[in-house]
Amino acid sequence: MRSEPAKKETLGRSLTLTGEIVADPDRTAKISSPIAGRLERVAMKEGALVKKGDVLAELRVPDLGRVRGALASSTARAKAARANEARLKGLLESKLTSEQSYLDAKGEADARDAEARALALELAGLGAGGAEGGVLLSLRAPLSGSVVARDAVIGQPVSPEQVLGQITDLGQVLFLGRVFEQDLASLAVSARAEVLLNAYPRTPFLGVVEGIGQKVDPGARTVVARIRLENPNGVLRLGLFGKGLVAISDPTTTDPVLVVPRSAVVELAGKTVVFVEERPDTFTRHDVTLGASAPGRVQVLAGLREGEPVVVAGAFTLKSLLLKGSLAEDD
Repeated sequence: MRSEPAKKETLGRSLTLTGEIVADPDRTAKISSPIAGRLERVAMKEGALVKKGDVLAELRVPDLGRVRGALASSTARAKAARANEARLKGLLESKLTSEQSYLDAKGEADARDAEARALALELAGLGAGGAEGGVLLSLRAPLSGSVVARDAVIGQPVSPEQVLGQITDLGQVLFLGRVFEQDLASLAVSARAEVLLNAYPRTPFLGVVEGIGQKVDPGARTVVARIRLENPNGVLRLGLFGKGLVAISDPTTTDPVLVVPRSAVVELAGKTVVFVEERPDTFTRHDVTLGASAPGRVQVLAGLREGEPVVVAGAFTLKSLLLKGSLAEDD
């Protein structure tokens, strides 16, 4: 639990942006095959969590057997050529062969090694490993996250340009808000923001403006503003629609009003309440009336006095205790 005194301050203006939750492209990977084949097995399921390196699908690739066979053959020839080089080196030291014969053998061994390395790199590029194995190619997760899309069925022919699925790390997401031209001058990168989604109208998500687009949508005459949001519980699903309140600079001044952090306010039995710490580990409920708001802050019109220590971290825990009858109320 953490408390801080309710205080008066100037509640800045905010700009309202409509938008939706999207994936962070830097936390997203498209799943595809580096070579044509046919799907033998599909292990990924939409909505499932996967870890980096997990097998998502297996692809039957006839050419894979050919490359593996060529690598095995090339590796054997390279080994024989290197042995012949060593033999001729011994004969050269005993003056039983010419230096040119030794150099020819060394060149042959180097060429065989280079050929084997090239084939090994080709297999590695396909994600198939070494010479051992059959004609099945495993497609693995390039990062940890959730499977947010799947377009793959067993027996399906696959080409390299085809996307079979998408994995996104949803630990952080982006809210893309639309900014009208006339509001661009008042918006700034790093401005505090508060996102309210239609799915969770009473649960604000705090973030900051990470970036502002450089291109105006010719139809809507808007620019996109990116607001980064933490999503540790996974409740922020892609495509959720809502609005973002972004703090903006305001040349006009207003009188200070009594405000509390948004995290101090909870809904209880249809009423808006905050918890005041009367003394250590003793809390009372105060029904409050709210007024204007800004990102992360909200005005209190009634039910609270300036200086009273309001719980700003742990209010939901106190709400749960109160519902269980473990906390005395102050009506």
